[in-house]
Amino acid sequence: MATVELRNITKVYEGGVKAVDAANITVADKEFVVLVGPSGCGKSTTLRMIAGLEEITSGELLIDGSAMNDVAPKDRDIAMVFQNYALYPHMTVYENMAFGLKIRKYAKKEIEARVHEAAGILDIEELLDRKPKALSGGQRQRVAVGRAIVRKPKVFLFDEPLSNLDAKLRVQMRAEISSLHSRLQATMIYVTHDQVEAMTMGDRIVVMRDGLIQQIGTPLGLYNQPNNRFVAGFIGSPPMNIMVGTVSEDGGRVVIDEGDFQMQPEPDTADSLRSYVGREVVFGIRPEDLVQEDGPVPVNNITASVEVVEPLGSEIHLYVTTSKHQMIARVPPRKEFQVGDSVHLKVDVSKLHLFDQETEASIVQAATVG
Repeated sequence: MATVELRNITKVYEGGVKAVDAANITVADKEFVVLVGPSGCGKSTTLRMIAGLEEITSGELLIDGSAMNDVAPKDRDIAMVFQNYALYPHMTVYENMAFGLKIRKYAKKEIEARVHEAAGILDIEELLDRKPKALSGGQRQRVAVGRAIVRKPKVFLFDEPLSNLDAKLRVQMRAEISSLHSRLQATMIYVTHDQVEAMTMGDRIVVMRDGLIQQIGTPLGLYNQPNNRFVAGFIGSPPMNIMVGTVSEDGGRVVIDEGDFQMQPEPDTADSLRSYVGREVVFGIRPEDLVQEDGPVPVNNITASVEVVEPLGSEIHLYVTTSKHQMIARVPPRKEFQVGDSVHLKVDVSKLHLFDQETEASIVQAATVG
């Protein structure tokens, strides 16, 4: 397998539209890296530049230490799995999987061995004589992955391969692709707009927005230490509750006042906020860090009204409101809630996230680094 390195990669389309802006990413040998972000953030363009399907405007792309900017796609030793499968309808599954090897003039016995090996890995051997129209969406996706596997490339590229599948099949295929990565010990780069896919599949995640890389890190690293407001709100399901409050100081204690409730951050966090006294800050609370109480607690308590109740069996999602903000609380199913109920939620301030209102950067991390 191989490393993939993007050095200040930029893509500018006609009219000056900058789709990717100075991207720096290093994918280690055998690593599974996921590019994630909303539609139009530049993730698929980045993948297509790695594949050679999009010309690089500036910057340098290296695969296994060799510059690839001017190398034709067929000579980059990569294999790509597309969103729409891109299978030839007039060919059988076997012929689809073998086609790339045939045009590269592999021996017939080698082609047969590779196709059957890949079909065995993906459990599609009984489908080899069928044509794509006789396959389900999940089976077509396996064939598309199999066509990539037979190539035994240095790098596998996946461009939103599960987006056409139903919810249950997506979960199954997520597990299968992750298992495939472990089995092949391959270098894989995977693009998705679904942060749940990113969190469950990637060794590391690259979060993109408007052509810019916002943060690169492990799934738990991004979840627990987002470096800006966008990453905090994008990573996590249900999403983080994002609100605004005014910082004040009373008797040496730092307080964040939302209007309907106040919070007293922990000492280390409070020290980072002293320069914000008299100003508004953005703060974030994960749904699981709002603990439902039977009555009001002395500090860090939110009293809110229930607007929507989503019982999910193992947990309940409560959509609640104060006069200024709507929030989601993830609570255990130990009691039933009704729309209009008044609930008391204690904030776990040890998990509080704070962001500068102008720069949207994390206040605590900026203070720690500085």
